[in-house]
Amino acid sequence: MDSGQLSHFLRVRREALTPGEVGVVSSTRRRTPGLRREEVAVRAGISTDYYTRLEQARAPQPSPSVLRGLTRALRLTLDERDHLFRLAGYTAPDRLSPDDHVSPVLLGLLDRLHDMPAQVMTDLGETLAQNTLATAVFGDHTRLDGPERSAVYRWFTSPDARAAYPPEDRTEESRTLVADLRATTVRRGDARARALVDRLLRDSTEFAALWSAHEVAVLRSRRKRIQHPETGLLQLDCQALLEEDRSQILALFVPVPGTDTADRLALLGLLRAGQDH
Repeated sequence: MDSGQLSHFLRVRREALTPGEVGVVSSTRRRTPGLRREEVAVRAGISTDYYTRLEQARAPQPSPSVLRGLTRALRLTLDERDHLFRLAGYTAPDRLSPDDHVSPVLLGLLDRLHDMPAQVMTDLGETLAQNTLATAVFGDHTRLDGPERSAVYRWFTSPDARAAYPPEDRTEESRTLVADLRATTVRRGDARARALVDRLLRDSTEFAALWSAHEVAVLRSRRKRIQHPETGLLQLDCQALLEEDRSQILALFVPVPGTDTADRLALLGLLRAGQDH
């Protein structure tokens, strides 16, 4: 780990970002260029104290998950991300396999979507980035590790994953997730997908039964109902925008027309803004 170069790189990249590029609205004049340290820390999912120590070359080696968070927070390109990992003492992530890197353009789009939840996910259901409303509706899933990173795995192994879904919607949700994972596994044909399926077959009899039915469908659009503890029932049309290789998905959750979901989301946004100040 090259602490000196790492600290300099983080500071330079932070100062090169403008608040508007990451959706930060500031009503006060800034004395220094770029983002504040606390703004980067919040977006990376780490404490301001730890990020400050990284910039001052006083912190221990950051974990790969912290580096992924910094990559998103600082809007790094693939070359910059690889440089960050090497400075921190790691081998750069393999570019030949489906990748978890989210482009700065896509992250900028998330920041500008203020009236609807939106998130970037892999085709295995791993959440890579969320806007503020998506975190408020679904929870923060960007810092999970292991099989729990996958929404499919959590759905079949954790009761908490289903708690916000009306009971009458859960059977169809299970079938949809399994059918999409079946298509994904064959399309990818890699060890990562097979390992997820093998783990689910071992840990969930419900998944195993649905898997044996061999249903296949690629998730593109569907309707979701979420019983949120603060605002009540949210009715959302989910539209999945797929990259050309289908390895990443931009999921948009649009309020269903004719419902009061848009008002409920606006209220939720205000509640979250109040908690952040």
